[in-house]
Amino acid sequence: MTPHAFDIGYLKPLLSEVENLRREGAYEQLRTPQPSSSLAADDSALGSYSASTLIRSSFTAGLAHTDALRKIVLHGEVDPTSPWTLMRGALENFATATWLLEGKNRTVRRCRSLRLWREDMRNRAQHEEDTAHVPGSNGRTGRERVQEIDDLAVSLGIHATLTKPTAGMLIAEAAISIGVEPRHLTAVWRAASGFAHGRYWPNLRFSTARDAVQDGPDRYLVALVIDEHQHRILTRHTHALLRHVQDRYAARATAP
Repeated sequence: MTPHAFDIGYLKPLLSEVENLRREGAYEQLRTPQPSSSLAADDSALGSYSASTLIRSSFTAGLAHTDALRKIVLHGEVDPTSPWTLMRGALENFATATWLLEGKNRTVRRCRSLRLWREDMRNRAQHEEDTAHVPGSNGRTGRERVQEIDDLAVSLGIHATLTKPTAGMLIAEAAISIGVEPRHLTAVWRAASGFAHGRYWPNLRFSTARDAVQDGPDRYLVALVIDEHQHRILTRHTHALLRHVQDRYAARATAP
């Protein structure tokens, strides 16, 4: 089979931007909100469950996923699955940060932060139970943290159930923030998720067949490579979200 020459041109703007955010082996962090900024005001009543902590963590995770793809591309071994999986991770990270930054008022934004923190602590509790881990004498379990978050929400006048934010919902709402039709973004995200979970259908819709070998009377093995045109769409939206987070965070974390 003739080797597939992967055209990295469409990836260069995003990968170059991420590379420029590296500083001595680490990623450049979003700055701590200035005391009199809008974001600091959101955080003021949340204590250790601040929105800015989650936003900064999500943003850094998105950079790491994208940078991992950069290293794969530079190494010259681009398979048909990893670019989808890594870009999907970055998309979810930047969409999460976007969702936390947006919201029509402070109560909504605080509620979003507590919803995500609650899910974070619920997952922590599950891990503690899986590993039979018990925090030290001065520590609290994940279950206790969940209750603490529920109590904090009530004290802030947030009486809505702190439901788990689903990835599809986060991405659909983030799409609106960057002026993209939600279903256009969720569609490409679903394809990326299919690759990440080893599903069959994305290979038929989002890969290009390069060769086929008969493996039985009615069975063929098909060699697939990444469909760069389809992956380009995911890359474009992910890059738009990265920039939106940078711009929106800078605006909300800076004092007027």
